[in-house]
Amino acid sequence: MGLGKLGTALVSAAAAAAVERAAAKLPKENRAPFERTNHRGETVTLLEGPVAVLGALAGVAAGASGRERTAALIAGSVSGAVGAYDDLAGTTTTKGFRGHLSALRRGEVTSGAVKILGVGAAGLVAAALLPRPSKGFGAAVGIVADGALIAGTANLTNLMDLRPGRALKAVTALSAPVALVSGSASAVVGAAAAAAPADLGERSMLGDCGANGLGAITGTALAASLPRPLKVLVLGVVLALNLASEKVSFTKVIAETPALDKIDQWGRRPR
Repeated sequence: MGLGKLGTALVSAAAAAAVERAAAKLPKENRAPFERTNHRGETVTLLEGPVAVLGALAGVAAGASGRERTAALIAGSVSGAVGAYDDLAGTTTTKGFRGHLSALRRGEVTSGAVKILGVGAAGLVAAALLPRPSKGFGAAVGIVADGALIAGTANLTNLMDLRPGRALKAVTALSAPVALVSGSASAVVGAAAAAAPADLGERSMLGDCGANGLGAITGTALAASLPRPLKVLVLGVVLALNLASEKVSFTKVIAETPALDKIDQWGRRPR
């Protein structure tokens, strides 16, 4: 990572650490709405989500440039905001795209549907802001494809937030290859590094706010930086994984695949 991009990652990490310290000083009654029970039955806080997203946005503002900066700020802030709404107002009775869309057909607007629509709209707006080599129909197709990549990456990151550190490892793995050329990707790497100790230590988790926000910024970085053939490939993989999640348990697949399980356990408390 070049000096400029390293500086971006450091700004992001420092901002996230500062917000984390401020969040730790909040009165107990203000922290209570963010408390959840994790897979071990232990209490964790979802405040990691706002901490990580604000840190990443600070890094984007400081280190990204041009239209990518504006696009990443919009995608990350809107996706993080609707994710936070789902964290605080959502229920676990309706899950997945199918569940939320079925509820909409019945006239029920779930917090998950609000999140899906918000992340999708943010992805399209961010995509429309990115530079285009073509105009007309070709540009419209590119905007839709990039919007799907941004929203799809946001949702995929959220699907990974079921075990400590998993979502952070996912966005880092996606962001690191383009962090040399993308300030947005560098910002995500820095924010993820700052959030990792508490996440892996099972004191906090990203929640929808953090996973959607970081995932949307990562998707924007990929849309802005990848060459077209590789971007089409990544989009195909992201969409395929999102669709597979409706029928397949990623946690089960990871646990049954030795290489993936080993990566999943890096830095975590023993089982």
